Amino acid sequence: MEGRVLDYVALGMLIFVCITIVYGIIYVHDIPYEIAKKRKHLHMNALHTAGWVSLFLMHAIWPFLWIWATLYKPGYGWGISQPSRKDGTSLKDKVSEELQNRLVSLE
Repeated sequence: MEGRVLDYVALGMLIFVCITIVYGIIYVHDIPYEIAKKRKHLHMNALHTAGWVSLFLMHAIWPFLWIWATLYKPGYGWGISQPSRKDGTSLKDKVSEELQNRLVSLE
């Protein structure tokens, strides 16, 4: 009878460990979504769906979801637009104008 008690304890521990691992994997795959939700990301729902898809793709796209979620910063956006100057012109416009002036002077 004593051997049966240890069998039940081992079975209970095995079930507990399996459930903990499953919930741990789900928690890790929701990290990009939680980052997106915190930053009010524009593609929050897409990140959440892609996180679930990543579970079935053997975690292949999960690093890209992390990058996608962390690229967007509140108040700053994606960070790929040209900063504007105090006079309202962007740096790109200023450089373009300067190059145009140099080209005219060379002609």
